[in-house]
Amino acid sequence: MIKKTLATVLLSSFAIAASAHQVWVERDGAGPAKVYVGDVDGERDHGDDVAKLAATTQVFGKDSKQPAKLTTTNDYLEAAVTGNGDVRLIADQVWKPWKNKDGQMQAAVFNSRAGRTETAAALDFELVPVKANGDVFTLTFKGEPVAGKKVSVINPDKWVKAFTTDKEGRIKVPVQGKGRYILMSGHELKGDLEVAGDKVQKVSYTTTLSFVAK
Repeated sequence: MIKKTLATVLLSSFAIAASAHQVWVERDGAGPAKVYVGDVDGERDHGDDVAKLAATTQVFGKDSKQPAKLTTTNDYLEAAVTGNGDVRLIADQVWKPWKNKDGQMQAAVFNSRAGRTETAAALDFELVPVKANGDVFTLTFKGEPVAGKKVSVINPDKWVKAFTTDKEGRIKVPVQGKGRYILMSGHELKGDLEVAGDKVQKVSYTTTLSFVAK
């Protein structure tokens, strides 16, 4: 296995903007969820770079129509979610649409999930456990499995390895120790599209899933 930083893995497989930053959600037990900005396996943003996302980031539990209240700290956004279920995030205004190298307007959408107890997708682009608390996940886009797609896995020791989804859109994560695992993948959609009220011709999706193995 060749060890790489996550930014290198991502930039070799898809481009979302000049920055390799991500937006993702983590949660420990039944406590509040935390939204981080930065590189999953490296430096994280602080201060204004975090605070500016509070107005346009949605974090929710079972019902997307009932987003959690977000509180800004220097290091992350804290979402006041309750209960023991999985938590999801949608952030589609991290950057304003930009003109890409093909002269098209392009936008970025971040989908994220913390937890692996629920076996149904609730986001456009999502990694879903085949069974509750299992190690096999299906990568889905608009509810359909995505085959032949790269998924990067970061283990608690911060090594990164890329896997490819099989014909059923599945990967098996090598859970070999306690701690937080983070999965990530990217997908692009082309056409006459609209994101947060802006008309674009291309959308780059990033999805992450984090869970804690005990």
